[in-house]
Amino acid sequence: MPRLFVRRPSPQLADGELTHLDRVPVDPELALEQWHGYVDVFRSRGWEIVEIVPADDQPDGVFVEDAVVIFGELAVLCRAGAPSRRGEIESVRAGVRAYGIESVEIVEPGTLDGGDVLKVGRTVYVGASSRTNAAGIGQLREVLASRGWEVREIPVTKVLHLKSGVTALPDGTVVGFEPLVDDPSLFPVFAGVPEEHGTAVVVLDESTVLMSSDAPATAEEHRFRGLDVVTVDVSEFEKLEGCVTCLSVRVRD
Repeated sequence: MPRLFVRRPSPQLADGELTHLDRVPVDPELALEQWHGYVDVFRSRGWEIVEIVPADDQPDGVFVEDAVVIFGELAVLCRAGAPSRRGEIESVRAGVRAYGIESVEIVEPGTLDGGDVLKVGRTVYVGASSRTNAAGIGQLREVLASRGWEVREIPVTKVLHLKSGVTALPDGTVVGFEPLVDDPSLFPVFAGVPEEHGTAVVVLDESTVLMSSDAPATAEEHRFRGLDVVTVDVSEFEKLEGCVTCLSVRVRD
């Protein structure tokens, strides 16, 4: 059974870090409602939902993807690029280890945010962003080298994380909104999408993707490709540079 690690949003969500967007009002109650709707998509498809211990003093704690990346049977626990977010890791570490998953950690001076890590087959694209540095990428490359993963560094200057600009469809096609992508030619197969919030997809299975309801034209393009598309409203998280990938860590058997 596939497993989903999530953490409910903090009441302080509106105070989350911002890098490329201006701050606008965020409704914590609506965010919680949207989070439940997001989690219910996975639950209805048979995913086991694992809730990480709440971290109400961590405004960005809901973006659990940034804290840990899963590579098969290995969990890489990240060291956040934003010092204000480093308090999130302790409870994520405990949640991962409670399930007996082998883990390693990125350590100082390295920084690595999970939102900068995109896996396509056995290739790992890692964004060199304001949150992920060369030391962090180097540590990840060393950890994965003996496990058959190839790490490729990708420049990220226009968005917060690599996966704020690109994600991948089930067939490995990398998709993104071109004005937000530094260099699309770095990906073997790239397809532009027509909307900013159409950049992010979560693969539910080999024929189904989850994406934001704020990208209807992109959803239609994916349906034209033959994919089933499930949409959810994540507007309150998008105001904080979040997206559908940020809200969970997916573990597949």
